[in-house]
Amino acid sequence: MPRLTLALAQVNPTVGSLTANSALIRAGVENAAAQHADLVVFPEMVLTGYPIEDLALRPSFQHAAAQALTSLATDIDRDGYGELVVIVGTLGVDDEGRPLNIAAVLHAGQVEATYAKHHLPNYGVFDEFRYFAPGREQLTVQIRGIDVGVAICEDLWRGVDPRPWAENLGLLVVLNGSPYEQAKDDARGELCIRRARESRCPLAYVNMVGGQDELVFDGDSLVVSSEGAVLARAPQFDEHLLIVDLECPIGSSSDALVVTDSRRENAPALTPPFVAPALEDTEEVYRALVLGLRDYVTKNGFPSVILGLSGGIDSALVAAIACDAIGADRVYGVSLPSAYSSQHSQDDARDLAVGTGLNLRTVPITAFVETFVDNLNLTGLAEENVQARVRGVTLMALSNAEGHLVLATGNKSELAVGYSTIYGDAVGGFAPIKDVPKSLVWALARWRNADAERRGQRPPIPESSIDKPPSAELRPGQLDTDSLPDYDVLDGMLDLYVEGDRGAGDLIAAGFDPDLVVRVLRMVDAAEYKRRQYPPGTKVSAKAFGRDRRLPITSRWREMEE
Repeated sequence: MPRLTLALAQVNPTVGSLTANSALIRAGVENAAAQHADLVVFPEMVLTGYPIEDLALRPSFQHAAAQALTSLATDIDRDGYGELVVIVGTLGVDDEGRPLNIAAVLHAGQVEATYAKHHLPNYGVFDEFRYFAPGREQLTVQIRGIDVGVAICEDLWRGVDPRPWAENLGLLVVLNGSPYEQAKDDARGELCIRRARESRCPLAYVNMVGGQDELVFDGDSLVVSSEGAVLARAPQFDEHLLIVDLECPIGSSSDALVVTDSRRENAPALTPPFVAPALEDTEEVYRALVLGLRDYVTKNGFPSVILGLSGGIDSALVAAIACDAIGADRVYGVSLPSAYSSQHSQDDARDLAVGTGLNLRTVPITAFVETFVDNLNLTGLAEENVQARVRGVTLMALSNAEGHLVLATGNKSELAVGYSTIYGDAVGGFAPIKDVPKSLVWALARWRNADAERRGQRPPIPESSIDKPPSAELRPGQLDTDSLPDYDVLDGMLDLYVEGDRGAGDLIAAGFDPDLVVRVLRMVDAAEYKRRQYPPGTKVSAKAFGRDRRLPITSRWREMEE
């Protein structure tokens, strides 16, 4: 059987940067050509970046994307790689001007064919309307006598009928922009195996990598055989060119677009397949958070980040993530002690700075707080919240003066029940752990320290920040458990109510105390207005607040009352 050398280009595009994305593609083509590839496949919407949301509706952007595609085909040919078949994802439009998600086949300086599958935007990413290119329900490209089928993202998830289109294919390639979620790579791999068996041919899945606003793409591109064996797999969260040599039968499709029918002579030696090792679950989440923050900072042009360091576990984890993402020299921590801040918390903040190498300064806020409290005669909760708001104002002032991006350090458990202060600890431009439950915060911190020890490095996060009871230190002896149940209990309830969309009765049936269920669920429902005002942050779960889970702010629905 003839041999096809396939290259899957797992790359990190930037939304709207047509010139930079074109250069990224051209570099990938050059790399693939150097490794004797016959076909190089790039991810879904790689030329425009992804997701482009309402940019897809703008005629000026539609026109620019079309021009960029034509220029890309010409430039690849001028670079000397015109004989290499290149498949890229980009934006197209139908006859009525509606935006389309398309795959384009580039060869010999021309856009040989385009295949449209979905209108944009979006039900999170796409709407449910399915569109097939006029006159062609599927696209088959014949390369060196081998029929290669082309599909886009949700063809894989929803399923493409493998008969009769796929019965003669030598290879099925699927272009993807599939955002990361915990354990999604397992479901993704199982689905690829199932689709390859259904199609009775090898399946190549190429996914992008990188952060885009709240989404992070983990790559994890792979090739599976027609029997479902994993032949090759790219690493998660890294750019990578995956090269795979495949022996495929001669094609017989009468509908195939013949791009090149030449047979390769003097083919180079087979490239050993690469199968990236799987990441442990906690490491996977940590790397997603690092990549999400890194790309948010760099793609938006921020020189540095700043955050408040309380000595607690949340700010310590965010600081470690930030140092790993952009380098400790670009991370600025601020200790903001008030009259109620303990000495051990200030010591933990200093130890964190030493362990990570970040920049640390101390700005006492007691005098600022007293001015507000004395002039407004504040007591109780109002006085406590003034401390948080003074900290927020201080961080934002330093951000304005020095150009840093402020990082909010709240976690998903606190965000769920409204355990935060608007214009206080909720201020910032990005919230790296807003989709991370408190119990996972501790697990991530322990993993990061253990990983440092495995590498022979100093653990960055002080053990006392991990071990001590969490507290906002807004009054003498105050602990989070004064207002909230134990976080293990709370996270168990939130997993059912938020992630699982289960009702109060389900939580009680699962063994949670009925009175606690009523109290926690009311806190969650009442905090929607706070969540709407919280900064964006990296999505790592299936139900991230603001993106996947959105409730009416004004609502009379109460679980137990109904």
